[in-house]
Amino acid sequence: MPEESVRPLERGLAVLRALAAADRARAGDLVRATGLARSTVDRVVATLARLGYVRESGQELQLTPRLMELGNAYLAASGLTGEVAARTARLADELDESVSLAVPDGDGVRFVTQAARRRAMSVAFRIGDLLPAERCAPGALFAAEWDETGWAAWHARVAADPDGHAFPALPPGPAPRVPGLADRVTHSRAAGWAVDDQLIEPGLIATAVPVRDAAGRVRYALSAVSHTSRHTAQGLAELVLPRLREEAAHLEALPAAPSPYEEGELTPDQTQTQTLETADAKAELGPGFLQSLARGLAVLRALGRARGDGLPLTAIAEASGLPRATARRCLHTLELEGYAAHDGRLFRPLPRILELGYARLSRLGFAEIAEPHLRELTGRVHQSASVTVLDGTEILYVARAATVRVMSVYITLGTRFPAHPTAMGRVLLAGLPERDRARLLAAEPPKALTRRTVTDPAELRRILDRAAADGYATADEELEEGLRSVAVPLKGADGRVVAALNVAQHAGTAPLSETVDALLPALRETAAAIETDLHTAARFNSVRMP
Repeated sequence: MPEESVRPLERGLAVLRALAAADRARAGDLVRATGLARSTVDRVVATLARLGYVRESGQELQLTPRLMELGNAYLAASGLTGEVAARTARLADELDESVSLAVPDGDGVRFVTQAARRRAMSVAFRIGDLLPAERCAPGALFAAEWDETGWAAWHARVAADPDGHAFPALPPGPAPRVPGLADRVTHSRAAGWAVDDQLIEPGLIATAVPVRDAAGRVRYALSAVSHTSRHTAQGLAELVLPRLREEAAHLEALPAAPSPYEEGELTPDQTQTQTLETADAKAELGPGFLQSLARGLAVLRALGRARGDGLPLTAIAEASGLPRATARRCLHTLELEGYAAHDGRLFRPLPRILELGYARLSRLGFAEIAEPHLRELTGRVHQSASVTVLDGTEILYVARAATVRVMSVYITLGTRFPAHPTAMGRVLLAGLPERDRARLLAAEPPKALTRRTVTDPAELRRILDRAAADGYATADEELEEGLRSVAVPLKGADGRVVAALNVAQHAGTAPLSETVDALLPALRETAAAIETDLHTAARFNSVRMP
């Protein structure tokens, strides 16, 4: 008898796909897109919101950066590492063209690494974007390994959808007349590389070479992408092929990342902790929380520990904190949905996982990641909140959520202030190496802006040392009479301070210590939430910083 699938997991994945296609939607839109009952959609949304994958803003629903941890599970299992991403970026700099890595996904091509060149005429794909094999250079490399079943599936898909409506990354409009895929496959086999001469849209060209695994199969396609305003298709190939081939050989020689299972390191981690927390969520939300959906997504996250051929059921159950029978049913459902596969006793994630909003979320910049958390903080403390970065000896406002009060702090994005008399500036200066901090302070000696501004270099150094030790800073009427603020650092995954978060308010008559006690817990919780989203979004993706 075939194993029973987990229906709540199927429904949850359907809702995630619908949200990924729409970016923002209301519950009624999801009912129409999925065919599910409104009560079912409401329970799925409540569960996804409790897991942190969906944010509710009024009646609108929006995916959050935390959802990218599902795509990160596939990318981690596929063998992508920081070194691979760094090498891709260096190659893009060297060639002065956008460079990407793609993997086969059925009869499509899914991008997994992207290093784009910033130009007025920008040519780039997002991580997670899916293109049809017949419309891009990597497609010919992957199609060269199709068997009869693969070719039959491709013919059926092209017949049913000749204009590629199932591929949102394609530009709108009818498909251009392109050379036959079979002829391009024949050329790629003979030449060892493939070309895209305006197959996707006019002007876009690319050259791709295969990156093979130990068995000789095409694991990735490494591509350089440009525009006809810079090169012809043949000219681009002549320019980039030597370096692409050299880089492909290096990627093939990189050792595979070891599996935690093989190293005996399958210890409880965030995946298992999140699974254990679902019991609390079930108790809190009752029937509104779909525990089976939460468990299925925990299994998907656990698949990120797979390396090479995959993980056995025992390891997946252990990593997810679930009984073997529960994990097996979840894996069966994920396999039916196209997100996992197994070969004998080993299970592995598939690139289709990236369709769950990864491409859309990967385009978020730092400010867009921070802003929803700033709005929540403002609603909590009833004061305006801001994020700044250090720009020389000044702070630059890059994100802000203002509150409406009779007396409020009015600042717009792009505003600059000297760093030394502000709480955020002190947090940012405190996060610098000592040599850089001293250089900036020497470059522009502190000036008095109010009667309370600290200008003595020795005292300012003590303030910065204390801010570094305490993890927060204050400024009490030093930038402007009557203005008081408390700030905390925002750190990247490497632990370095990348920005500062603050709440500013009228000083009033209360002592500064009361203001710190009132604001600091909320500031630290908000900073932790922003950092979690930032680290998740930046694990395999380049987050656009101000």
